[in-house]
Amino acid sequence: MSEIAEPQKEMNPSLQEETVSPWKEAWKSFVKNKIALAGFCIVLFFVILAIAAPAIAPEGINDQDLSKRLQAPSSENWLGTDDFGRDILSRIIHGARISLTVGFFAVIGSAVVGSLLGIVAGYYGRWVDTIISRFFDIMLAFPSILLAIAVVAALGPSLRNALIAIAIINIPNFGRLIRSRVLSVKQEEYVMAAKAIGMKDSRILFSHVLPNSMAPIIVQGTLAIATAIIEAAALGFLGLGAQAPTPEWGKMLADARMFMLQAPWTMIFPGLAIMLTVLGFNLMGDGLRDALDPKMKN
Repeated sequence: MSEIAEPQKEMNPSLQEETVSPWKEAWKSFVKNKIALAGFCIVLFFVILAIAAPAIAPEGINDQDLSKRLQAPSSENWLGTDDFGRDILSRIIHGARISLTVGFFAVIGSAVVGSLLGIVAGYYGRWVDTIISRFFDIMLAFPSILLAIAVVAALGPSLRNALIAIAIINIPNFGRLIRSRVLSVKQEEYVMAAKAIGMKDSRILFSHVLPNSMAPIIVQGTLAIATAIIEAAALGFLGLGAQAPTPEWGKMLADARMFMLQAPWTMIFPGLAIMLTVLGFNLMGDGLRDALDPKMKN
């Protein structure tokens, strides 16, 4: 018996060494994806800009000098100046903080509310699922930007209300995604076993169902941040988001449209900031989807 037990003891450490956490495996897969890694670097660059904005911005965001009005990019003002003589580079750097803040918090809000509604709808089904699903369908029947405009029009134009509007219009996307995930997860044996031993529904939902639905939430959240940044810029461009003199990228584009031919750099650089940030989140989201979704693996 001792001779048989010893090989089993020797085998267990090797088996433990071969066991790899799914999250570590997903990270290794993500790092191998060069395009996704490039997106991560772009996002990291803008996050660093946002965090260190007060320290690295060459000038104040509202420092006006009309003698330098609409000056082209130069060694003094790398990205030129706007119609008030303000440094465009400084305003873009501070605008990164505003756009990323709106994107992150709007997505967090919509993910929390949408996930809770989706979990309840998928787990309980029947009339609860019918009511919540019809609510999602009604919201999705409206174009997202029009719904956001309606919400901001009701609340009043401001950056905070734009954030709330963006969070509201993204709730159905998370809700329907998590609902479909919960419908498959609740049929798993470990969930059925938890029900059989009398575990409370709240504990089953937050201890078993939600943790096993995190992968699609993370992927959808990353892609939703890119969408939220575009929507915030659109609302700012229409005058319903950030108000002057806030250096929000969409508002900067709106202020520069009168000088598109005279000083094109006033529109080009804020537009590039929006494009690169959205591109970074989209590339990173695609990489996370490939890494976290087993169906996408070779």
